[in-house]
Amino acid sequence: MSKYNIDENGYYGRFGGAYVPEILQKNVSELKANYLKIMQDPTFKSELDQLLHDYVGRPTPLYYAKRLSNLYGAHIYLKREDLCHTGAHKLNNALGQLLLAKRMGKTRIVAETGAGQHGVGTATVCALMNMECVVYMGATDVKRQYLNVQRMRMLGAKVVPVETGNGTLKDATNEAIRDWCCNPANTHYIIGSVVGPDPYPDMVARFQSVISDEIRKQLKAQCGRETPDYLMACVGGGSNAAGTFYHCLDNENVQLIAAEAAGEGIDHPDRSAATIHLGREGVLHGSRSLVMMDEDGQITEAFSISAGLDYPGVGPMHAHLAQTGRSKVYAITDDEALQAALTLTKAEGIIPAIESAHALAVLPKCKFKKDDVVVLTVSGRGDKDMNTYADYFKL
Repeated sequence: MSKYNIDENGYYGRFGGAYVPEILQKNVSELKANYLKIMQDPTFKSELDQLLHDYVGRPTPLYYAKRLSNLYGAHIYLKREDLCHTGAHKLNNALGQLLLAKRMGKTRIVAETGAGQHGVGTATVCALMNMECVVYMGATDVKRQYLNVQRMRMLGAKVVPVETGNGTLKDATNEAIRDWCCNPANTHYIIGSVVGPDPYPDMVARFQSVISDEIRKQLKAQCGRETPDYLMACVGGGSNAAGTFYHCLDNENVQLIAAEAAGEGIDHPDRSAATIHLGREGVLHGSRSLVMMDEDGQITEAFSISAGLDYPGVGPMHAHLAQTGRSKVYAITDDEALQAALTLTKAEGIIPAIESAHALAVLPKCKFKKDDVVVLTVSGRGDKDMNTYADYFKL
C-alpha cells in the first residue's frame, strides 16, 4: 500500500478525514460510496477522456525551456497547463466533478474561487452541460480578479461576492459550504482543490492526475525516461501539485518540490500564506490538516499577492508529504514570485499566473547538476494578473 496516498479511512497519515455538519453527512457518504465506482466506469472514462481531448485541449505540451535551462544549469521542462481551455489546470477537475454530479442526479452546482480560475472552469462546464451554477468569491478577490468575474457572468454563473473576513478564498469557501448545507438534496459542491472532507482530496487529486500521467508519457518520448529528477509546482490548497506529483508519490528517486506563498515573508506571519511553514494541526473546511491559527485556535487571515494562494490551510496530502519529508517546501515571497514571472516572460515568452510564478522562483534556490531533468508545472497563464504585474513593474 502507498505510504503517501489516502488510506481506507480517508486519511493521509494523521491528516484528512471528514468533519462535516450532520446535514451534509448523507451527501459526503453518498459521494464516498460512489466516486470511485463512477470514475472507473468505462463509459464515464470514455466521456471524460473525449472531452479532455476535444474540449479542454489535452494533452497539454511538455515544453523544453532552453533559455531557462541555460540560466539555471539543468534540463528544465514546463508542463503547460496554462494552455488548457480557460487558462489553467482547474478545468480538469471541474469537468470531472460535473460529469460525476450528473451521474448522481444533481441539478445544481456551487463552487468557491479565489483567483477566479476554478470559478471560470466551473462556470464553463456548467454552461457546456446546461447546469445551474453559483460561484462564491471573496469581495477582495472580486476586485483584483474582475476579468474572471466578467467571464463567469458571461458564462451564465451567478457570482456572489463575500464581504466577511478578508473577502478572500477562505471566506468564499465558508459561504459555499453554507449554501450546500441549505440545499443538500439537489446540489453538488465542486471543490476546486485537494481540500475539504474525504473523499474530496483524493477525488480532486485523481482528476488532476492526468497531468502526471501525461508527463510520464511525454518525458519518455522526449528524453527516453518516464520520471524526472525533480517535480515542481506551487501549492495553495494544492491541486496542480497533487496532479503533478500523483504518479511519482512512491518513487523516491523523484524529488517533489512545492512552493507556497510567503507573502511578505515567514518572519511576518500576519502577512503570509505559508501554511506548511507557519501552520499547526487543526480542522478547516472539513478535514484535518495544517492550518494558520492564533494561540486560541482561531483561523487567521492569510496574505499573498496571489489570489489563488492566500488560503490559511493546505490539502492533507501536502501536509503529509511535507511532514514525512517526502516533499521539500519553499516559502516564496511576493517579490520573488513576481521577479520569477518576469524572468520566464523575458526568457521564454510565457507570461505565467502569479500562482505558477511561485514555483518558478524556486529554480534559483536549487543546486542542480547539469544532467538533472526538472519538470515544473505552469498551472495557469498570466492574463488574469496583468493589472497586478502592470502596477508592480510600472508597465
